[in-house]
Amino acid sequence: MIKKTSVYRRSLVHHSMDPGAREETREDYDDKQVVSEIMARCFIPTRITTSSWEGFRFVGHEIRITEAMDCYGAVVWPSALVLCYFLETNAKQYNMVDKNVIEIGAGTGLVSIVASLLGAHVTATDLPELLGNLQYNISRNTKTKCKHLPQVKELSWGVALDKNFPKSSNNFDYILAADVVYAHPFLEELLVTFDHLCKETTTILWVMRFRLEKENKFVDRFKELFDLEEISSFPSLNIKLYKAVRKSRRSA
Repeated sequence: MIKKTSVYRRSLVHHSMDPGAREETREDYDDKQVVSEIMARCFIPTRITTSSWEGFRFVGHEIRITEAMDCYGAVVWPSALVLCYFLETNAKQYNMVDKNVIEIGAGTGLVSIVASLLGAHVTATDLPELLGNLQYNISRNTKTKCKHLPQVKELSWGVALDKNFPKSSNNFDYILAADVVYAHPFLEELLVTFDHLCKETTTILWVMRFRLEKENKFVDRFKELFDLEEISSFPSLNIKLYKAVRKSRRSA
């Protein structure tokens, strides 16, 4: 779980509210406090440069991300910040050092960069038209800073999986995914991709912003293949953080 502040929690214990109201107030406060800390990791450059970029601070590093406003996949969404914050603040429980990690729908590469800075062997994947910007961001932010140089690979969900990611060589400790579920027509292909990349020993860390009913239906389909656990929630962002593992053959 993401650590949350307890100062305000203690002050509310003696407050003259009914128990249900106290609990709701504490949760609202905790949510706002943690969300505020997460969003504070983003900063605006103090000087104008010839190329526009957005700044972030994770794992003791200033990370500079170039975005492309003409494409959803080349923008940093709040879900990515939530996942980066989680990886950094839970580095002992979810140790990335020397782990094989793949990010699907890597977009600008922020999550992959943070995982790399935490010591992982990272493969960042996305559609072919996003790979140039993805490679640029990853190279500029990890070169000489990481234990293992990250790889960038094309991955179109559900396409040529056996050829490009053969099951015999898939050995991922973690699959990372931030905001890959939204109103697009490839949700079934996304599920197939999760299933293909995941082994019995693989842990999925997946952050999702709920927008439409389609997303709830995807979660139901996902649960047919994976044991899904909600490990954190951010109501003010409408975002949930999940941990998932493949269901055992017996339970399936």
